[in-house]
Amino acid sequence: MNKHPDGEVIVVFNAGSSSIKFAVFDVGTGQLPREPRWSGKVEGITGANPTISEDSGAPCQLSLDPGKPYHAAMDHIRQRLRVKLEGRAIRAIAHRVVHGGVKYHQPVLIDAAVLADLKSYIPLAPLHQPFALDAIETLLLSRPDLPQVVCFDTAFHQTLPDVEKILPLPWTAWENGLRRYGFHGLSYQYQSLALAERYGALAMGRTLVAHLGSGASLCGMQELRSAVTTMGFSALDGLMMGTRSGALDPGAVIYLMEIGKLSLEQVSHMLYHESGLLGVSGISADPRVLLECEADKPRAAMALALYQRRFLHEVGALMAALGGLDMLVFTAGIGEHNAEIRRRLCAALSYLGIELDDAANRAHAAVISTAASRVKVVIEPTNEEWVCAMTAHHLTD
Repeated sequence: MNKHPDGEVIVVFNAGSSSIKFAVFDVGTGQLPREPRWSGKVEGITGANPTISEDSGAPCQLSLDPGKPYHAAMDHIRQRLRVKLEGRAIRAIAHRVVHGGVKYHQPVLIDAAVLADLKSYIPLAPLHQPFALDAIETLLLSRPDLPQVVCFDTAFHQTLPDVEKILPLPWTAWENGLRRYGFHGLSYQYQSLALAERYGALAMGRTLVAHLGSGASLCGMQELRSAVTTMGFSALDGLMMGTRSGALDPGAVIYLMEIGKLSLEQVSHMLYHESGLLGVSGISADPRVLLECEADKPRAAMALALYQRRFLHEVGALMAALGGLDMLVFTAGIGEHNAEIRRRLCAALSYLGIELDDAANRAHAAVISTAASRVKVVIEPTNEEWVCAMTAHHLTD
């Protein structure tokens, strides 16, 4: 039987705590297309008004079983898949999984043993890992014949030197797997491919990629491999984010628990869901909203100023580790689409000789720095789903 018959597809799932993104890629005899045949997302799964949107269309309300909303969302997506695929065979399913721990440095085909390992890593990523594994397990039980490939967000950062991974804690922490792992690896993996294609030798130098979305991190690359990054043991570290604090004096956490009498659960909720832009502004986690009201709302202005200052600090640290900077790359939702935030961040880095082309920046052009800029500044849209699809394509070939 032809291994690459026309009509086969690869389905990619990116499951989070309250949303599931999905994309379908055609499998032909040539290169896997970078744009999906069909994509969408279910959002607000655990809320009162869950919605589904497809191919960037307007969201539609969903009715989900409140007892098992996540399973109900997966069932709805599978029903939509059956309609959309019109009898086309699914070659494999690829899943984004946040944490591969110390064991999994490469994508793997899922089986019961791998699933058990990944469940043991839930404490390392409690807000992300369980939901992806739930989706995997559901499909493993209902379609054990269907190959499932797991792609890890931590894997790209395996090239970090040990001195970047180790934490200044007793040595037993390192032995027990308590270390800096880094995240957003699938996004950075795509950048390593796309930047090489577009910019060649320049991208092989000291490149800093800013993945700025609701979650945010930086990755410093040399020869397009991860050399230094801002997220560490958890996805809380580094940059200030939409609702996450970013890097924080651990003494502040001790104070909140000891003097403020907050429980572990309350502190965790605060750091992940009530901090960052939302916490400082008291208005929104979305910088677009804050930009609109900063003139009249001092806390909105302070939140944006702190966001810029934290970016400045983290870039300085990573650039020092890289020994300089040749290229700055913006990606993800804010990085790709918010010209004013990019302008402010680049203005803070003007000491590096960065000169922004205002018209190119406003137009979201591929290159937004001037010819005279000492650092090339570019926008490169990310494509994590395609990275997962390509991985599944290769592993099931």
